[in-house]
Amino acid sequence: MTVQHKKTDGKGMFFVDHEDEIVAEMIYTTTDDKMIIEHTEVDDILKGRNIGYELVHAAVEYARHHGMKIIPLCSFTKSVLDKKPDWQDVLG
Repeated sequence: MTVQHKKTDGKGMFFVDHEDEIVAEMIYTTTDDKMIIEHTEVDDILKGRNIGYELVHAAVEYARHHGMKIIPLCSFTKSVLDKKPDWQDVLG
């Protein structure tokens, strides 16, 4: 499954869809050079497949590419970032 990205007017999401239905998503807003991750949700059919981790990884890569810092309001995202020392450079 491929993580996709959609952004409009300071809001965005990383997501995975299956048969035209979103089955995993990470919602964020942006302000200047910050990405504020608000919510992450993965459908039960994908539990145990590291899809949540892949969403966070996509956000980290996006933040690095665009010179942004991540503010993880989402507890899941914060816990993943706390466990990955090599991703600490994007924490704001």
